[in-house]
Amino acid sequence: MYALNFYSPMVADQLRSRRKTATIRLGDKSPKYKKGMVVAVLVGTRFGPREKVFDAVIDKIEVKPLLGLSPREIEHDNPEIRRPEEMATFLSRLYNREVGPEDTVTVIHFSEIVDPSGLAASLPG
Repeated sequence: MYALNFYSPMVADQLRSRRKTATIRLGDKSPKYKKGMVVAVLVGTRFGPREKVFDAVIDKIEVKPLLGLSPREIEHDNPEIRRPEEMATFLSRLYNREVGPEDTVTVIHFSEIVDPSGLAASLPG
């Protein structure tokens, strides 16, 4: 099974509260993630133990320059950020390198999978 891994404690809280419904990744990730793919959404430290928050289906993949991101796309990734310039700063810290407006990013939109009883298909958290 594929996974969407998240390392930041802030992101973990956004995922658990279901406020985060997309992730913006640096580079073209379209060869790895496809519409309809089921992924485990995981949080935890890099190279450390991870906690499964929920299973999700990928709804849409978009590859574009960072400057082409809409405020709505950015908000679905991080409700605290609204502008491409702020996203560039955030990604620069995350990837530990300078990220500019012309850098290619992939927007991965995802939806939590719930079981037929209406309960979330996830671990308690």
